[in-house]
Amino acid sequence: MKRYFQSIRSMPALLTCSVTLAVGSAGANSFIDDSTASMTLRNFYLDRNYVGDSNVAARREWAQGIIFGFKSGYTDTTVGLGLDLLSQTGVKLDSSPDRVGTGLLPIGSDGHAEDNYSKLGATLKARYAKSELQVGTVTPFLPILFSSPTRLLQQNFRGAYLRSSDIDRLSLHAGYIDRVIQRDAEHMDKMGVGAPNGRFNGGARSEQFMFLGGDYQLTDGLTLRYYYAQLEDLYEQHYGGAVHKMPLGEGQVKTDVRYFISDEHGDALAGPVDNRNIGVFVSYGLGSHTLGAGYMALSGDTAMPYISGSEPLVNTEGALSSEFLNPEEKTWQVRYDYDFAGVGVPGLKGMIRYFKGTDVNLPAFGGEGLEESSRDLELSYAVQSGALKGLALRLRHAMYRNDFADNAAFRDGDETRVNIDYSRKFW
Repeated sequence: MKRYFQSIRSMPALLTCSVTLAVGSAGANSFIDDSTASMTLRNFYLDRNYVGDSNVAARREWAQGIIFGFKSGYTDTTVGLGLDLLSQTGVKLDSSPDRVGTGLLPIGSDGHAEDNYSKLGATLKARYAKSELQVGTVTPFLPILFSSPTRLLQQNFRGAYLRSSDIDRLSLHAGYIDRVIQRDAEHMDKMGVGAPNGRFNGGARSEQFMFLGGDYQLTDGLTLRYYYAQLEDLYEQHYGGAVHKMPLGEGQVKTDVRYFISDEHGDALAGPVDNRNIGVFVSYGLGSHTLGAGYMALSGDTAMPYISGSEPLVNTEGALSSEFLNPEEKTWQVRYDYDFAGVGVPGLKGMIRYFKGTDVNLPAFGGEGLEESSRDLELSYAVQSGALKGLALRLRHAMYRNDFADNAAFRDGDETRVNIDYSRKFW
């Protein structure tokens, strides 16, 4: 299987030829008629002010993103063929050498943020029945690999990604990745492990990430999930999860359970990996209101690993200032969401949540029994109709505190993010 996946580097030329031949014959109609093209203009401001003594007082930048996507239909052949294109460009609006490092813009060798950067992705795709193979630029959104969309431009990967839903109620996923293009980068690179606070050897690299798994809808209200992932010579990871929805009174209870088992793999170039992470989040939605609470506990000798630059899909996902994945950490959270459609303002939504992490073990940054906390606020609005339909605004603010040493990766600070997106579909 490894030899088969490694052959994907020669597949783009073959698939391009196949697509060209098919489109040039009987398959052109669906290839073109079912295609879509869209553009998103993303204006992003990020302001992170650190509290207390620090060699960096703030990280503050403002940038404009231009994202264009084209998705073809499939040729009218036994195996339908298609092509997707993704163009992403970032333009600096405001930055300075003492405020770089927000993840919005790449940093040049002189310490200044680049004036602009861009990346182009192409994905060749083949479909048979309810199965699709993508080769080229892929963006998985899975528990073991989640392409981060939380900055100006999205993180992308290069590889092969197979998805199938031919079996009723079962969605299967398998893939091979050999390169990553980070959110604030133009060029492909080998993959590493996220290593804030010296958790792992952040300089270790691998060019082979393999994954396999799926989701099975056991009943109308219960979905079971299992995935296996392996970053060659760095770590391997098992994921098991369950999502259950059940009506209660006039509302609905949702329970989300996630369990990760992580160990080192092969030569363990990033260092030892020994982590277990179990998290549970329960929420109750009633009308415009949703109230939830969760708990996550890490055990083992190390933190939980994940590919550098990606989003670990744990129960603390979405936290602005930390991911609460330090060794032995225990985290609880409460969250409240409100949809203002209930008072006649559709498109306006608000959220507030609080995280508290305890029992953190960081000998190099303060010892054992350390704590961290975060309070996040969010208000978003999407225009529903009229000339400005497609315009969306989001304001987020976080206040983060911990008792780690001053040189820790996560430092006390207040963070504000402002996003203004305008999306338009051309056809």
